[in-house]
Order: sequence, then C-alpha cells, then structure tokens
Amino acid sequence: MALGLAGTANADEKKKSVYEQVVGDIKGGKLNVEGDHAAVVNLVIKRNIPITYEYISQLLRTPNAFGAGPACIICHHSNDPAISYRGLDLSSCEGIQKGATEAPARPIVVAGEPGKSLIRRMIRNNRMPLGVSFAAPTDTPAITAVKDWINAGAKDDAAGKKVVESFKKPGAFGTEQACVDCHMSNEEPPSFHELDLTSVKGILKGADSVANAKEGKPATPVAKPGDAAGSPLYQRLIENRMSPGIDPGEDRDHANTQLLLQWIKQGAKCQ
Repeated sequence: MALGLAGTANADEKKKSVYEQVVGDIKGGKLNVEGDHAAVVNLVIKRNIPITYEYISQLLRTPNAFGAGPACIICHHSNDPAISYRGLDLSSCEGIQKGATEAPARPIVVAGEPGKSLIRRMIRNNRMPLGVSFAAPTDTPAITAVKDWINAGAKDDAAGKKVVESFKKPGAFGTEQACVDCHMSNEEPPSFHELDLTSVKGILKGADSVANAKEGKPATPVAKPGDAAGSPLYQRLIENRMSPGIDPGEDRDHANTQLLLQWIKQGAKCQ
C-alpha cells in the first residue's frame, strides 16, 4: 500500500505544470530567484525548460551577452578563415556544429556534453597568469618548455624540475606574479583550485582534489602525460578567454553562459 501511495504521489508530481511546481516551491520556502543567475538556475535549468536555438542565436548576436565585449559573430561569422577568425561561423546553427575549420580544425560543441565542449572553455576560462595581456605571445621558451615536458610524458625529471622553477619565477609567463603566488598547495585556501605548482608531484596530483573527493570524484588532471593540447595546464597558458579583452573578473558562470551550456546539454538542437 505504501509503495502504491508513493507511486501515485510521484505521478501527481510529474503531472504538475512548471508554474504549479514553482508555486509549491515558493510556499515551501525552497525558491531563490534573487538575481539573474539564481533565476536562470532555479526557474529554467533545474526544471529542464527547453532552450531553443533561436535564443542562442540572439545571444551570439548581442554585445555583452557573456560579459563586456562585442557580439560573438563580429569575429566569427563565416567558415572562411580569410574573413572569420579560425574559420568559425557562429551565425548559424550548422556553423556552430561544424566548429573551427582552420587547421587544426576543431569542433566547439559536443552535443549533450557541455563539459567537453570547447566553447565552454573559451567563454569561461581566464588565461593564466591572471591579467596577462591578450596579445602576449604563446610560444615563449617558458610556455614551450611546459608543452614539451607534458608531451614527453610529464615525468619527474630534469625537464619537470625546470618547469617547476619557471612557475616559481615572477615574470616567466608575462606578468609580475609567479604562478606559485596563487597555486602553492593542494588546499584551498590558500591555493586557488587546490592546485600545487611547487612540485611535479603537486602538478600531477591535479586540481580540486579535496572538493572533488567530497563528491566521490578524483582530482581534475591538469597535465595529461603525452597530451599537452588536452592538458588544462598548457591550455590556460595559451588560450585567451572570449570575448577579446574581457575583464578576468567577469562572472564565468554568467546567466547567459549557463543557458548556452544547457542548450548543449539538451543536445545542441537547431530547431
């Protein structure tokens, strides 16, 4: 009997409209919609409201949609790399699905998996060190050494120790700060993302080990042996956050960013 009642209750809950669900949450003191971020999360994302491509199209055409900066399609409007950066067309759904066409060609969206989608990284992740110039070169000896070390296997060897020493040196990567000023242990605080760049062991342990462990997950790898291009440690040294010149203090989880990622999670559909 108890199981039958529970089944009926669940069925009734499923029959409720999203409006009725919200009213119930308000009465139960469960709803927080203070600010754009909370409103989007609690009214749209948690209730799996379908995000249409029509809305995504508007975002990509709107200045300041993901933080201060020009509309995305100003720089990315064609698959022709002669007129559009990276041959990336964000002016159509087909263009988004095709991705960057200039070699090396790369998809920017993985339908159903926003966490694996390049576009997420590009509009959320600040280039490191924080505040480094958009125009700072990405092939300096220090950056190249990081790339070569990872591609060679990210071993605790002479090359690894050289990389660690560069992380300790102010100015090595384009700012007056040393990397270890912000990333010096596997605990937060004091180290951002629980990332320790003071030793090869710390680097290989990865980021957010304590926070992830609370959710039963392993630390997030930052150096993937043999794969510098796929390693966040190297990516963060060479990839500028979009749009160009955006203040690194801009909210990386902007409400519109959340909606874009939800669209991808729902399959990045064109209708």
